[in-house]
Amino acid sequence: MKITDLLKPNAIALDAAPADKPAAIDMLVDLQDAAGNLKDKAAYKEAILEREALSTTAIGEGIAIPHAKTAATKRPGLAAMTVPAGVDYEAPDGEPSTLLFMIAAPADGGDVHLDVLSRLMTILMDLDFRKKLVEAKTPEDFLAIIDAKEKERFADEVDEEAEADMEGNVETTELLLDEAKEEHRAHNAERAAEKGAEKGAGATGKKDGYQILAVTACPTGIAHTYMAAEALVQAAEKRGIALKAETNGSGGTKNKLTKTEIAAADGIIVAADKEVDMGRFDGKPVVIVKAADGINRPDELIDKVEEGKAPIYHSAGGSVAEEEIEGESVGRKIYKHLMEGVSHMLPFVVAGGLFIAFAFLIDSIAGVPQDGNFGMGTPASAWFKTVGGLAFDFMVPVLAAFIAQSIADRPGLVVGFVGGTMATLGSTFLAPAGDIPSGFLGGLLAGFAGGYAMLGIEKLCDRLPESLGGVKQILIYPLAGLGAIAVIMCAVGPFMGMINTAMSDGLTWLSDNNFGIILGLILGGMMAIDMGGPFNKAAYVFGTGMLALGTTASFQIMASVMIGGMVPPLAIALSTTFFKDRWTADERKNGLVNYIMGLSFVTEGAIPYAAADPLRVIPACVVGSAVAGGLSWFLGCTLMAPHGGIFVVPVIGNPLMFLLALAIGSVVGMLMLALLKKKVA
Repeated sequence: MKITDLLKPNAIALDAAPADKPAAIDMLVDLQDAAGNLKDKAAYKEAILEREALSTTAIGEGIAIPHAKTAATKRPGLAAMTVPAGVDYEAPDGEPSTLLFMIAAPADGGDVHLDVLSRLMTILMDLDFRKKLVEAKTPEDFLAIIDAKEKERFADEVDEEAEADMEGNVETTELLLDEAKEEHRAHNAERAAEKGAEKGAGATGKKDGYQILAVTACPTGIAHTYMAAEALVQAAEKRGIALKAETNGSGGTKNKLTKTEIAAADGIIVAADKEVDMGRFDGKPVVIVKAADGINRPDELIDKVEEGKAPIYHSAGGSVAEEEIEGESVGRKIYKHLMEGVSHMLPFVVAGGLFIAFAFLIDSIAGVPQDGNFGMGTPASAWFKTVGGLAFDFMVPVLAAFIAQSIADRPGLVVGFVGGTMATLGSTFLAPAGDIPSGFLGGLLAGFAGGYAMLGIEKLCDRLPESLGGVKQILIYPLAGLGAIAVIMCAVGPFMGMINTAMSDGLTWLSDNNFGIILGLILGGMMAIDMGGPFNKAAYVFGTGMLALGTTASFQIMASVMIGGMVPPLAIALSTTFFKDRWTADERKNGLVNYIMGLSFVTEGAIPYAAADPLRVIPACVVGSAVAGGLSWFLGCTLMAPHGGIFVVPVIGNPLMFLLALAIGSVVGMLMLALLKKKVA
């Protein structure tokens, strides 16, 4: 659907001068109503304000795009306003907004607002275009400028095609729109990148291929992926350079580069924060940078290729080696490798843990004695425990495999998987079939040691004749890698096994002597420090990793971790309910959502409140989470499922005590907020 199909002259206000953000919203809502797009004006405004309460829809660079999808909308529509003097719309760059668009989307109208948002962001990246809009003299001129730009940018695109492209990743896109301001810049703009690349080729008349190719990718595959592609395409267009951008987004790879195009290109720009297929670029000049550099430094990257300063890339046939990304610290690389492994491991932990927990629940209901056969006492429980155990058995090998692959590309996968399996068995030189299992710690060793060993093998093999290129992949790499990881795990694995055993015994001792409460306090508090950041992830990864030990103490750790992550949203929700004078009207209104967030173990629900007042909100939440984590351990609560919140209470050991600890921690957090936060005038 075209932008001009939704924007009418009577929904455009030029040279407006709203006093502030609320006044600007009022004016735009009035325009939507005047255009006949609304069923209920007040309800629509309420939806707009609810969206703004989550995070401002001002993107920066003078642009703001408030939007709402609500039943109060009669039909999809746009309203626009120019504010030459600017209005403070709480933009992330601190600059006033001069160009505002408001999107109205019906609740049952599909995802037209996301499609329109994508089109808007694509054309609004053109500074000259924005300037023309702000300087427009009449609404008709305003529409004519947009129409001309749309025809130029989306000449070949039909509405049905655009809508089809949106399906499949809408839920993820909407979530990310709500979570971060930067996500408003380029949602699902792969179509724009494709069309821009085609136009770039046409501009130079080079029809057989492209001068420069690009690949863009970010961990979420939504915003930075397409923003980087668009920025590179636009920068190339301005210089008359034919550039094609491949996007590795959440919906898969779009605008994929062909072998012919790669062979003919002068060079390749890879702007990526995650793995992309690099083997195809072997022997080509390649610039490898972070996705953000593709957005912020497109001209500089193009210059490197054009001036012959891009290094020749030599690949083992895998994916981008992250140590080659410019400007990235060693610590961040290690963290990203670890998270790559953890992200693939978690489904095995979650599903396996829940199945085993169901087995215990069934035996508890059936009255099976809690002895060595507990969880296998009935046919149903035995089935759940066996299947869950199979999933659990893959936890450490999968962790190690994907850490190694993240480091050494695909050749690292077999090394990590075998090393992780040896860790679970406890392989030694004298007993390769198993002796002293090293568990999660051994898996970390296998992943990192195996990955870097494989990386060294690949570099040594670069000196082999090119005629052996095919043999390296199917014979030399697997053979040398397997030998290396076998030696490493048999030599070092037993020591990791001793540490693992000592840790298990130590946790049991802490639990038996009531000192585990200190560990519970620490882990619970860590979950609230950054609410999804490194501290939170460190505590969570530790908790899930300890599940592999299968001891009561390890299950107590997981209970403390989860309860610590549930407290921050609940404490804020309680505070907005019982201490209303500490919060604004919008904060109180959205506080109700945090009841659901907290009970579902979604700590991130507290982030908007913490971001608005970190010096008061974060300490209060940390105290509440620490109290809950410590109490959970003290009261003997255990948890085998690494996620689920209130929904897995039936499989929690001592569930009533867990709920009591959760309630106490949340109330403590609420009282701390009441103590630290000032009253709102």
